[in-house]
Amino acid sequence: MSADQDVIDPSTTAAWQELGALAYSLHDTTIRSLIDTDPSREEYLSASGARVHLDLSRQRVTADVLAALVRLADQTGVWERRDLMMSGGHINPTEDRAVLHTALRRPSGDELVVDGVDVVADVHVVLDRMGRFAEAVRSGSWTGATGQRIRSVINIGIGGSDLGPAMAEIALRAFAAEDVDFHFVSNVDPTDISTALTACEPATTLVIVASKTFTTLETMTNAAAARGWLVNSLGEAAVPRHFVAVSTNAEKVAEFGIDTDNMFGFWDWVGGRYSMDSSVGLSTMIAIGRDGFADMLRGFHAMDEHFQTAPAHANLPVLMGLTAVWNRDFLTIPTTAVLPYSQYLSRFPAYLQQLTMESNGKSVRADGAPVGYETGAIYWGEPGTNGQHSFYQLLHQGTSTVASDIIVVARSENPWGDQQDMLVANALAQASVLARGRTAEEVAADGTPPALVPHKVMPGNRPVSVLMVDRLDPFVLGALVALYEHSVFVQGAIWGIDSFDQWGVELGKKVAMGILDAMEEHRDGGFDPATDASLRLYRRLR
Repeated sequence: MSADQDVIDPSTTAAWQELGALAYSLHDTTIRSLIDTDPSREEYLSASGARVHLDLSRQRVTADVLAALVRLADQTGVWERRDLMMSGGHINPTEDRAVLHTALRRPSGDELVVDGVDVVADVHVVLDRMGRFAEAVRSGSWTGATGQRIRSVINIGIGGSDLGPAMAEIALRAFAAEDVDFHFVSNVDPTDISTALTACEPATTLVIVASKTFTTLETMTNAAAARGWLVNSLGEAAVPRHFVAVSTNAEKVAEFGIDTDNMFGFWDWVGGRYSMDSSVGLSTMIAIGRDGFADMLRGFHAMDEHFQTAPAHANLPVLMGLTAVWNRDFLTIPTTAVLPYSQYLSRFPAYLQQLTMESNGKSVRADGAPVGYETGAIYWGEPGTNGQHSFYQLLHQGTSTVASDIIVVARSENPWGDQQDMLVANALAQASVLARGRTAEEVAADGTPPALVPHKVMPGNRPVSVLMVDRLDPFVLGALVALYEHSVFVQGAIWGIDSFDQWGVELGKKVAMGILDAMEEHRDGGFDPATDASLRLYRRLR
């Protein structure tokens, strides 16, 4: 929350108490019975915006629950905080920053002055520079040191500087240049960088080093390895033709040997996990072109506008966020599986892991008080139909209830016989069985031997959201990402937490540096007994 906005404990509101009573009254009510007794559910539990359709009719909610959830948003100041975010208020209090990822996709000519600066104008200066560079690489007018055109791009980053571009490159591969290969390196495990370098030729490779400070340990270690690989083949003078930077630290970029004219900056008000539509998306722009990237930004912006203007009962991010709070706090469901029925979205669950869990994995409110309720759920997933043959067994018959988001793409970019129909049939079947289940009587009616009946019963009552889009193009990808961004926002605003810091990732890095120093200095001890023992074992095994 901003300094001038009180943090509200949601559990003290009247709506929270009402929701608790509703959850108690629905204890023995199943999703199946809700669907069967209320044929109009789909009308008031679904909405469309920015070419995305959301159907919550398979969630364990009623009209009364939805109305109480909207009152909870009213009573916790969600709408006021949304407006503060969009206007540049410092809603990240622990870092005293604005949160303006939505400014990254506002159209040229819009004006948004924050702390005396027109941030939209600044964004479009960078986008224009990115566009010129991306088109130069795509056309072949930007060449490597030997005059050969670029055939491979390696993006080196970590966290938000990796997950977004890596996810987008796969998601939009049908719209990408066919004569350039893309590789993404994030892990400091030497296997990651060596695998990428082995697949490339130095003379035809462009390396994008994405690090705001240009000091991130994992990123700069991998960048140094790539630099050594290039220099060993082409010499020091080749570095400026084969390396560009996404950073704000011109001094460090120049020290590395990158021409600062080829440094693409971004701002403190862009969190890493919200940055794929900033200069962090340079590899995406090279892949799908300047126009394709602009179309993705239009999808982001369309969802932003929908979030700002649509009434609560028809607002996709609001409905998703409210349902997530209901599942987490009142139905005590700790985890959500993201199940995209699209191979192109194979990295989307991993992308959402960071977006959701780094944002809302908090146990302290924005005012420093401990929370007395559950916050961010665990997000994970795998594309269908692959997941059906691995973890769906637990989803259907396990002892833990898992909520699911099933994402359906109506049109395939690669039609082949009836396979798309088969894929979507599986998606809808899984949504039905997860929500409705299958009773012992239904199993027996199929002629199942009595001894097998209990093994084939599906309890159902697993909440499912179905998101459906016409096709997965740049616009729709932008809209889907923005939908989840704003759903995360709604949840965090209700819980009164700061969804835009990530202090939980800092301590491990600091301790790792201490252990690394001990390794380099060949000294023992100084840590806790368990760490000291593991360090000694590592030395022996190494």
